[in-house]
Amino acid sequence: MSDTVSVEPSGPLRGELQVPGDKSISHRALICNALAAGEAQISGLLDSADCRSTMACLRQWGVEFEGGQIADDRVVVRSPGQDAFTRAESVLDCGNSGTSIRLLSGVAAGLPFRSEFDGDDSLRQRPMRRVLDPLAQMGAAVSDAETAPYWIDGSAESLRGFRGEIAVASAQVKSCIVFAALRADGPSRIVEPGPSRDHTERILAAMGADIDIDGPAITVRPGAPLQPRDVDVPGDISAAAFWMIAAAMIPGSELRLPNVGVNPRRTGVIDALRSMGAQIELHSQRVMSGEPVADITVRGSRLHPTVIDGDTVVRAVDEIPALAVAAALAGGVTEIRDAAELRVKESDRIAATSTLLRNMGIEVGEWSDGMRIVGGDLRGGSVDSHGDHRLAMTAAIAALAAEQETGPTLIQGASAVDISYPGFWRDLERVRHVLV
Repeated sequence: MSDTVSVEPSGPLRGELQVPGDKSISHRALICNALAAGEAQISGLLDSADCRSTMACLRQWGVEFEGGQIADDRVVVRSPGQDAFTRAESVLDCGNSGTSIRLLSGVAAGLPFRSEFDGDDSLRQRPMRRVLDPLAQMGAAVSDAETAPYWIDGSAESLRGFRGEIAVASAQVKSCIVFAALRADGPSRIVEPGPSRDHTERILAAMGADIDIDGPAITVRPGAPLQPRDVDVPGDISAAAFWMIAAAMIPGSELRLPNVGVNPRRTGVIDALRSMGAQIELHSQRVMSGEPVADITVRGSRLHPTVIDGDTVVRAVDEIPALAVAAALAGGVTEIRDAAELRVKESDRIAATSTLLRNMGIEVGEWSDGMRIVGGDLRGGSVDSHGDHRLAMTAAIAALAAEQETGPTLIQGASAVDISYPGFWRDLERVRHVLV
């Protein structure tokens, strides 16, 4: 496909759409099962560039995958176990995936050899001391780099348990420390400043790890053997969020999204939309492979402004750019606060989202940790994803909701969606109704 896509304003979104497997759970299902000797099947695995990066790195340590690639949303992990990992023959290239590089860094700290990590130009801009410093505190030897490329060597001495509060509410940082803690010489107690997603703890506990959760504190006691665990990956709520938001803000829409993960640490987007008056219903709530799952129905309605801050931001950090589009159509002023973490994602998502909305006719004020969005009418224009998959999809739903007479929106860098949602453009055409 061309790297520039033209999206026309749409009529109501209608029908049913199965979103791809959860990216966060897919990464963790691969990594956790790689740590255990044996075989496990992962169904519903997200087939994306980021997950392929994780698989490629694990393969360098000696892990095998059925067919060598993701096929039919299913992969079989065959691992010798972490004790039998061998040193990679080359740099572990994590591509654009912050999840891959940060989580695998925790694994590397427990290996008796040096591992070298790198990624693409975007990943090289993202801060890595937030994982390297805790690993050094635990006794791993690490390079003095601030960003990738960097190295980690777990051969110097035994890892010590980690005890303390991590600096940011980040599931990637927490998971990195948890993976290292599994190889420490004593227990670790990790305290979070906010409720970040807990998929790592859920999968590891199901595999037999000795992990206790007490409010914001996680205790990890090393030594418990891990057993391979089959995982059914639910639909990704971060992918579903784009369709929820688009349907909620386009009058006459009624869209059903079956089999979506609704882990309470990930449902900030639902809470934020409901605070704006969105009509969202959860049906057939159930548990699948230890994760809460539901079918979601969204109906279009008139939205009103709100304030999105605090724990809601932590539980919806990847969805904030798309929520900013909903705010652009809500009459009045919406404020987004406590979102400084967006500055260091695949792009500076506060700056990039603000520019996107301004290019489409919306008044936006920027703070260091958020935005002030004055609701109005979106108009077609030209926007750039900055190579950020979530910005490309955010631009698409903004284009769907633009005023018809303002014409299409040209989205540059459209192929960035392959990082997390390769079928996004196909699904957009499936649910949209063209205005006439």
